[in-house]
Amino acid sequence: MNIPRKLLIVEDDTGLQRQLRWAYDGYDILVAADRESALTQLRAEEPQVVTLDLGLPPDPDGVKEGFAALEDIRRLAPDTKVIVATGHGERDSALRAIAQGAWDFYQKPIDIDALGVIVERAFHVHAIEAENRRLAARAGIENPLGGIVTASPEMLKVTRMIERVAGADVSVLLLGASGTGKEVLARGLYEASGRIGGFVAINCAAIPETLLESELFGHEKGAFTGAVKTTPGKIEMAHGGTLFLDEIGDVPLPLQVKLLRFLQERVVERIGGRKPIAVDTRIVCATHQDIDAMVAEGSFREDLYYRLAEIVVTIPSLAERPGDSVLLARHFLRHHADRMRRPVTGFTADALAAIDGWGWPGNVRELENRVKRAVIMADGKQVTAADLDLSDDAQDDPINLKAVREAADRKAIRHALSRAHGNISGTARLLGISRPTLYDLMKNYDLQP
Repeated sequence: MNIPRKLLIVEDDTGLQRQLRWAYDGYDILVAADRESALTQLRAEEPQVVTLDLGLPPDPDGVKEGFAALEDIRRLAPDTKVIVATGHGERDSALRAIAQGAWDFYQKPIDIDALGVIVERAFHVHAIEAENRRLAARAGIENPLGGIVTASPEMLKVTRMIERVAGADVSVLLLGASGTGKEVLARGLYEASGRIGGFVAINCAAIPETLLESELFGHEKGAFTGAVKTTPGKIEMAHGGTLFLDEIGDVPLPLQVKLLRFLQERVVERIGGRKPIAVDTRIVCATHQDIDAMVAEGSFREDLYYRLAEIVVTIPSLAERPGDSVLLARHFLRHHADRMRRPVTGFTADALAAIDGWGWPGNVRELENRVKRAVIMADGKQVTAADLDLSDDAQDDPINLKAVREAADRKAIRHALSRAHGNISGTARLLGISRPTLYDLMKNYDLQP
């Protein structure tokens, strides 16, 4: 279904109204000359984008009425993108409007082409956000990997692989650095598998070695001091579902033998028990360690490795997912601002640049923690680089000149596409190149908006 793209122009200059109508005839144009008529149009037509002149009657030489209109629009239609107009040199008014929730600003006298880029980008972002809200509402049923936020080819390849193996009765080993989202992927794999027995997770590194066997296999009443009742283990609790063993590399060798027996025979024996219990549990494991090196040095059993690693999925770090840091930051900001009821709506330009340029050694977990802290610490409606507490650290790069150039081009284009929400004109403007040049580069590097 094609939804009409409605642009509300709030402007009291009739000549400028006609000029904007003519320039943007590709949209469904609505016009209002004052705050009251603008709010009437807003309620009746629900435009996706509004251009708002801050100098409205009865205060055409001031900004009081314009800011009142901005506040009303944000209250009545918080998803609408408001682009405010300011006079030449009125930078403080523009910054104040952004702090109060305006999406962007432009200066008078108007550059039709520049404003056209801003308006088109606003419609694009509004459409993406509306689609994300629609998908989020249906995520539990139709989007098994709905917890993954990504636009990078590297991570999309991983999610497609997870979706393909979800329905197969095989063990899966997830490899990736800490904070890359291994448990999120494991849960997504379970939700896509069709198994209905539940998802049970256990962190093998967080449980003392003496208790880990009891946690996994359970125990009978009286099996040891303190065993006052019979307790099933995590493997039994995941019967008909999936057991996620995080940090499988920390399982001690004696317990590896017992885990191997379960994988071979699909039965468990509780501590102190003599009766084997048949269990239908799918095993998904994860580790940040070099599991091949552990097998080579003898600290991890080779036969167990091959049982657990029927399918191996390597998860890229956040630094290997160009553009995803900005997407994830916006996702986390919306989530935590809503949850904590904070009036934070976005990031300043310096914050986006800092997010783009940071190496994220702690991966997605570090990004979420920084954004969550920034939502709490932000003074206005925009998170700044200072709120994120990010600094500029040099990163080690390859020294082959051609490889450096290609890597830099790819990274810059992906980051600019992310910053411009996929809009080609906005991306070219951020990169300082023409649209044809950008198209040529994207074709050469096989990149898609």
